Amino acid sequence: MVLDMRPFSVVENDGFRNLLRVLEPRQNVLPQLYNGVKAKVVENLNNAKFLTLTTDGWTSHATQSFMTITAHYITDNWVIANPVLQTRAIYESHTNDHLSAILQVAVAEWKIARENATIPVTTDNNKNIVNAVEATGFSPNIWCFAHTVNLASQKGMVINQMSRLLGRVREIVTFFHRSSTTAAALLKDKQELLQLPPHKIIQDVPTRWNSSYDMLERYLEQQAAVFSALTDRNVKRNIKDIDIVQVLKPLKNVTSLLSTEKMPTVSMIMPLKHTILEFMKVSDTDKTIVKDVKSAIVSDFTNRYPDSDTILRQFLMSTALEPHFKSLSSLDETMCSNLFNSLIEKILEYHPPQVQASKAQSEVASTSSNSDPPAKRAPISELFGNLFPEQPSTCALIPKSPSRMVKEEVERYQGVLTLPLESNPLAWWKDNESQFPHAAKLAKCFLGVPATSVPISGRQPPGGGQQMERRGRIRPYPTSQRCSWGRAQW
Repeated sequence: MVLDMRPFSVVENDGFRNLLRVLEPRQNVLPQLYNGVKAKVVENLNNAKFLTLTTDGWTSHATQSFMTITAHYITDNWVIANPVLQTRAIYESHTNDHLSAILQVAVAEWKIARENATIPVTTDNNKNIVNAVEATGFSPNIWCFAHTVNLASQKGMVINQMSRLLGRVREIVTFFHRSSTTAAALLKDKQELLQLPPHKIIQDVPTRWNSSYDMLERYLEQQAAVFSALTDRNVKRNIKDIDIVQVLKPLKNVTSLLSTEKMPTVSMIMPLKHTILEFMKVSDTDKTIVKDVKSAIVSDFTNRYPDSDTILRQFLMSTALEPHFKSLSSLDETMCSNLFNSLIEKILEYHPPQVQASKAQSEVASTSSNSDPPAKRAPISELFGNLFPEQPSTCALIPKSPSRMVKEEVERYQGVLTLPLESNPLAWWKDNESQFPHAAKLAKCFLGVPATSVPISGRQPPGGGQQMERRGRIRPYPTSQRCSWGRAQW
């Protein structure tokens, strides 16, 4: 039921009940399975030193509201785990107090509260859930980066010229989708003749800006075949320029990059923000529509991530702890120095190391406590010992302070080469944890925070969105077993 995302009502069907009776007539399988998996998840959550939560509010096809709460943490083996804690129906209005209560109940039920530590929560930008997180005392509240990019992109989509462009392309796509099979067959013949990929043109969904980009991109790919298939020359004249696709492409790449559940994403927020703003700089050669779309996107995007935001340091620390981005190329030297000093302070705050004395000190202490008579001195010592007495190694006797130990460790970390972008940063930390033990603990804390409230793959998974379609058919289940764990837990 969980693996295939079937409705809870499946267990009430006669066929399903007969199947279980045949397989194991003596057992009440589902409650035992639920309790066993839940106990395993609770144990794993208790063993996680640091964890974070994400919330996803969504609506079924029957217009029933649900909230899904997911935990995220990095295991001892440096693998990101994402157990879904609950998917529960929401019958009441989505007030701050009610949403806050749902979060607090989930934290209590799954025993994930941490003493002297807060729980980061990644949510969308909706004011109700943002205020609800603030009311619980959980912090920091990370605004979903994918949602932020989506909102900024939507601002660009409503520019008059952009809206008209989308409307014209949408009309052409709709014609091929709704017309007789003759038009589709003609388009296929033109694709073969022009040696174009046999791809279907895509119809966008206005509420998903990504689909508008996909529609334009596919249209550009197939426009020669489309022009040949259509006899109306006005179509060709009206859609002759779609430079705007190149403006939207970086944003599409951003959402694709954030679709992973197995790699750190919060560390990408600041590099992605810098990259997006660089791509969106207006050029003198840009057409009016391109300039207008860029300006609208930059204006909205900048306001959602102001430099004065208190969470900025959280993002920058995550970036500094990411071996790909630790060079912090978008920051000046002073800002980099201050940031790594902040890392040192954070390590000392979270994991104060023990004062370590040098090996020489322990050897001296051991020698001083030895009651054996001193060994016979060599002739050279007998002759010159009083004139040239041996100097004690005072530096070896001075233990390293915690701040010095951590400072040296962070400096060594800064000195290592940055990781190639295609490599796995968690695998790097696993291999280098012994060299940077204190920084590794902080990395496990910071890098486990997702940049999105729900993976992009969760919004629109591969294969036509079948999982989302099935999720949309879920009906409220009248028990406390609001179980919707990820497949890995089963």
